[in-house]
Amino acid sequence: MFTDSHAHLTYDTLYENIEEILKRAKDAGVSRIFNICTDIKTGERGLELAAKHDFVHNIGATTPHDVEKEGKEHFPYFEKLANEGKLVAVGETGLDYYYEHSKKDLQKKYLIKYLHLALETNLPVVIHCRDAFDDLFEIADAEFAGSKKPLVLHCFTGGKEEAKKALDRGYYVSFSGIATFKKSEALREAASYVPLDQMLIETDSPYLAPQSKRGKVNEPAFLKETAEMLAILKGIPLKDFAKITSQNATYIFGV
Repeated sequence: MFTDSHAHLTYDTLYENIEEILKRAKDAGVSRIFNICTDIKTGERGLELAAKHDFVHNIGATTPHDVEKEGKEHFPYFEKLANEGKLVAVGETGLDYYYEHSKKDLQKKYLIKYLHLALETNLPVVIHCRDAFDDLFEIADAEFAGSKKPLVLHCFTGGKEEAKKALDRGYYVSFSGIATFKKSEALREAASYVPLDQMLIETDSPYLAPQSKRGKVNEPAFLKETAEMLAILKGIPLKDFAKITSQNATYIFGV
């Protein structure tokens, strides 16, 4: 049974057919899904979904893309959910210098705010990081030091060097359907390097469908293709890979 450690179930693209999507996920062997809420609408939907389905758990924060437009409005909402015990982690927060939809200084400011929220509420953190690893490591070293909860690099797109720096800090590294793309040799090299006990898998639905489904709306039922690729890289049976990555998610998120 697989665990999808990162999916946006409550985005409009998936939510309009959510019951069918969850059924397909179950049929495909996905036994647990961590839903990422990024604003008030997806947060409220996430609360309803988790109340109805015990295998769905919510994680919440404003993405680095959106902090300039929505950070001030949405931080108090996620702060409230975290303090009420309605989130299993804070995220996805982080830094994205590739697109830079929000100014770098503002991204850093909200990353620090969300790291502090996680510390205050004793929650793990899910990080979005693209072309910003040096700043991420510097900020996390300073602002999240001493936390007993782990940090997860979701949808990892760095190389072996970035993976090593993350692993040395005790972070977990999560791989998406990008690992199955034909031109993702460097990412697969990084995945080969990451030990199984620090690895997660995810779909990042509705984005990043795996190679055989490219161009389609991604959903948790497609997780198996990524798992198969990574199990081959790690040289273990698929069932063992599914068990270990699911155990990692259980440990990190405490469910």
